[in-house]
Amino acid sequence: MGIFDTGGNILLIILGFGLLIALHELGHFLAARWAGIRADGFAIGMGPVIASYRGGVGFRLGSCDEVVKSRLGRLPIQLSDAEMKEQGLGETEYSLRLLPIGGYVKMLGQEDGRPDAVSNDPRSYGSVSVGKRMVVVSAGVIMNLITAVAMFVLAFMVGVRFEAPIVGAVGADSPASLAAPIDSPVGPGLMPGDEIVAINGSKVLTFSDLLIESAMSVPGDSLVLDVERPGVEETLRFSVDPERDPVANMRLIGVTPATSGRLSTDPRLGEALASIVGETQASSLVGRVLIEANGDPVDTWSEFERRLAAGMGKAIPVVFGPPVDTPTAPPITVDIAAMPLFESMPLGDGEGTAYGLMGLSPLVRISDVPAGGRNVDVLKPGDVVLRVADVHGPRMDQFRAAIQARPLEALPMLVLRDGQELELTVSVDGNGMIGVLPDYALDLPVTATPLNHIGGETPRPSPIAGLDLLPRTRIDSIGGVSVDDWTSIRSAMTTAATASPGADATLEIEWTLPINGSSREKGEITLSSADRATLAGLGWTSPLPSNWFEPLQVTLTANGNPITAISMGFRQTWKMVVLTYLTIDRLIGGSVSVKELRGPVGIVHIGAQVADRGTMYLVFFLAMISVNLAVLNFLPLPIVDGGLFLFLVYEKIRGRPPSIAFQNAAALLGLALIGTLFVVTFFNDVMRLTGG
Repeated sequence: MGIFDTGGNILLIILGFGLLIALHELGHFLAARWAGIRADGFAIGMGPVIASYRGGVGFRLGSCDEVVKSRLGRLPIQLSDAEMKEQGLGETEYSLRLLPIGGYVKMLGQEDGRPDAVSNDPRSYGSVSVGKRMVVVSAGVIMNLITAVAMFVLAFMVGVRFEAPIVGAVGADSPASLAAPIDSPVGPGLMPGDEIVAINGSKVLTFSDLLIESAMSVPGDSLVLDVERPGVEETLRFSVDPERDPVANMRLIGVTPATSGRLSTDPRLGEALASIVGETQASSLVGRVLIEANGDPVDTWSEFERRLAAGMGKAIPVVFGPPVDTPTAPPITVDIAAMPLFESMPLGDGEGTAYGLMGLSPLVRISDVPAGGRNVDVLKPGDVVLRVADVHGPRMDQFRAAIQARPLEALPMLVLRDGQELELTVSVDGNGMIGVLPDYALDLPVTATPLNHIGGETPRPSPIAGLDLLPRTRIDSIGGVSVDDWTSIRSAMTTAATASPGADATLEIEWTLPINGSSREKGEITLSSADRATLAGLGWTSPLPSNWFEPLQVTLTANGNPITAISMGFRQTWKMVVLTYLTIDRLIGGSVSVKELRGPVGIVHIGAQVADRGTMYLVFFLAMISVNLAVLNFLPLPIVDGGLFLFLVYEKIRGRPPSIAFQNAAALLGLALIGTLFVVTFFNDVMRLTGG
């Protein structure tokens, strides 16, 4: 869902964010009133005044101060308490300002950015004791922490749903697939269905905990995972080394969360389902839940995939129960067949893998162009990529590399659409992405750029290396059997490879080169015993991918016990405080990218998505933002509360405040830091929203 998809959610998160800022400033304001400091202004936001209120003036668009100045010739802060009382003016102007990036309390004798704005008035900021000023400066942070605890308590009293810490898919050659067992009687690698119960001894409650621990990990330090695996009685332990994911731009281990058996309610899913179950039943399946496959009960996507795989490509009956909103609807039965899996062929030199068979790899197909992407009017779902830049018949790895090598450039591309070849110009964003979901053109018996060598520690010639095939070569037959897609290519190759005994097998292949007027050519390849074993071991998967289903969720709840909820609230607040400081540390150390920073626009974007997940998840999200506001405001940086607190510590020790010149320089530095942070986060936010 994009940021502009739902105005109600956007309004909710803007109001929530504004509330957190208001509560922060309310902490300063109440503390200032307690300390006897005159508070001339209470502002939410920064920049020009949109609307304001002051006793004796009332509510008005713009600033009340201008009304007072036009009436009396002086601003309210220049008037004494007696003059204010005589004129019937309220002490404080309450204002809403244009930019939702902060707020402030304007106290007599203390203005952010103007250390020289001192006053000798007995009610000025500088006239009260250092101890009282410390309370005033820290009160905003304390208010945000109190708010966070209260919000966490509320969320846990009702219950908040998160993705369960259960492994769904494990990426090929990912850190998770290479995880080393520690004193456990199993082989290396995590498996789908594994539940992560602890990381480095700390209990794991949600899948987000795993993501956070991975992102916050330090290069060179392994994570120790305690894992509960279905069918294994004892808890397993693995060591895994997270790696930076170039797409997510953070350190991850290469797993996705497990999914339930409930199909997504996204109406666009009907279009995708139509190609598998037919248009008649496709729209009726949206939002339904799996209950049975081939006569056996199923309740998760992983179980569904296992039932399909057991059919080895043969269609089996699958039963979907009623959607949540229409529980009386009758179940629907459809016949679904598993899709064949192919090889992950190493490219060597740590460059990843290619998908295919014995050196052959399918072309790239554009499976989806999400709404709002930068190329939504250029590329179409179903486009087959015939050339990208100067790479003809690119494999998936070449397709991604060509795009990532040309950030912010216009990229020429040749695609096959509805039987016609089209020359296109595609826009690449600053992160080297074009805003589409690529897949494989498995329905075309055409190979992308063949792999003449398969990598690894000792690269070897691929079985098809001697054929000298060109990119976009059409495969016509294997072992005398005609083929018309990659499923039949795999079937014919597997059948021919296992037809005769012996260590090696010889296969006859016919093909047509991508040259006008070319006729069929014929050749032979030899499959070693290892090649034959690879073919025999290829499995099957569901044509309904896991991301079409809702995630498997777990509810964090105090079960209505207020004492438990309070305990959980304090623990979560402390956890978020530590995590925020860790994030800053990792930013300085470089293991967390600056590109992951988000500003107000990014917070609204995420918040709009969060609001769509339910009220309690929104409350939980705002509690996390409140903790972040508290921590960031108390960093020892000029102009924020932490920097002001340091000045007070200095004054307490030395008996005098830092010099005005030093405070002015520090204020300028603070403004520069805050301005730079705002520009960086705003740029990141806009790039995310525009696909740039």
